Amino acid sequence: MAIDVDGFPLPDSDMVPQVEEIAFRAGEIALAHFRSLASLSVEQKGHLDLVTIADAEVERFVVTRLRAAFPNDGIYGEEGGDVTGASGRVWVIDPIDGTFNFVRGGQNWAVSIGLYEDRRPKFGVIYAPVRNLLLTGGGTIEARLNREPLAPLPAFNMSCGSTGIGLHPSTATKDRLEVVRFISDDLRINFRCCGSSAISIVEVATGETDGYVALGDSTWDVMAGLPILEKLGRSDTIEWDRIGLDDKLRFACGSEEFLELVLPLLQRLDSSGA
Repeated sequence: MAIDVDGFPLPDSDMVPQVEEIAFRAGEIALAHFRSLASLSVEQKGHLDLVTIADAEVERFVVTRLRAAFPNDGIYGEEGGDVTGASGRVWVIDPIDGTFNFVRGGQNWAVSIGLYEDRRPKFGVIYAPVRNLLLTGGGTIEARLNREPLAPLPAFNMSCGSTGIGLHPSTATKDRLEVVRFISDDLRINFRCCGSSAISIVEVATGETDGYVALGDSTWDVMAGLPILEKLGRSDTIEWDRIGLDDKLRFACGSEEFLELVLPLLQRLDSSGA
């Protein structure tokens, strides 16, 4: 394992199997709950924003394992897991991204573990147990799907263009409608909303969509996926130097051609005071 000048382990190939194993075991815990949905208690955090026993149990497991594997690193979790570290690196966790899908018996949910350092996403692992997908990459680690290198992504083709969209329940109706109108009328491309930011990013990484436009995502929703996309030559519009880990995000990710097309939408929403 590589060591930096302060004596802390760097995110390299020796680290990858550890984090993949943590994500896989966490996914197995969530999957056990998923198969017992009839007896699963659900607490409502807010309108269409649900948390389950599984969320809490998965996060406790991930926090415990990450603290054991990387004792100098900090941890920041959706369900309240917050550990101060000494290395300057922070593991950002979404124990079940796509909770609404999870409690409805859908397949589009995933465990998301991302590494945040120098105010940037650096590395991530996404595991979607029902879909049997394990996505890994970032930094010096190549982008891999189920431990096999991901194929290079094709150039953007407007004639068959498609984007994922994520619209948090707190997003104003006028902004939701503007996203759909812009994509449908101005761009004239297809769109899909799968209800999970992590899975939406997986779809970009595998070429199922050309990009992802999101209003109201949290940092834990995307921290694992964005560094994987970067390894595939994709980028995002987030100004990370101005973003805190508890901030809500309005952004797009995808190829440069895609981002140029959707930038007017993001600017319009910002200028409207949204």
